[in-house]
Amino acid sequence: MSDVTSTLSEETSATREVGELLANWPYPPPGGWTADDLDRLPQEGPHGEPDFFKHVELVDGALIFMSPQKRFHDVVIRRLANSLEAQAPEHLAVATQMDVVLGVRQRPCPDVLLIDAALDREHDRTAYVPEEVHLVVEVVSPESEFRDREVKPRRYAAAGITHFWRVEAENGVPAVYVYELDSATRAYVPTGIHRDKLSVQVPFPATIDLTALLG
Repeated sequence: MSDVTSTLSEETSATREVGELLANWPYPPPGGWTADDLDRLPQEGPHGEPDFFKHVELVDGALIFMSPQKRFHDVVIRRLANSLEAQAPEHLAVATQMDVVLGVRQRPCPDVLLIDAALDREHDRTAYVPEEVHLVVEVVSPESEFRDREVKPRRYAAAGITHFWRVEAENGVPAVYVYELDSATRAYVPTGIHRDKLSVQVPFPATIDLTALLG
């Protein structure tokens, strides 16, 4: 798929120019922010601030600017992704910090994603759609606790993403809270809390030494 947002409703802002989007900054543009708008935002801010829009996601129509991350967050993302990639079957691939377009006003950026392997060669992609994503992982930071624990899981589940993991720092060591989608209720149900070692059978059999992620 060359344009992941082509199936969104006609409410999308495909014709809006960057100037219009930022004309009334910091207020939303006419009609509010949409998932497509993120592809048209410049890296610089409205007054030339470098990398102003480099790390931003859209949740419930609001732009969320991600604050500088602690070393825990960075290391866990990279090493968890590497561990998953080393064990993933050939038809699956791992991505990090790539957007998922859940709807016109929903474009979160999970920390780790499990996607169809064929998509790994589409280097121009800026986002995926739920049908292409099998697992999303959020590594919780102090500023993202409410979104990662409450808001985003509900949005991912409503979009039909089958697996969700939440990684928490417990005494400085990662603990992984694992959830699977109940397709009847479109809600996640917990299947386990993993400390020291993560061992799962779905979305594929994998075992990860959690204590080694920060080693």
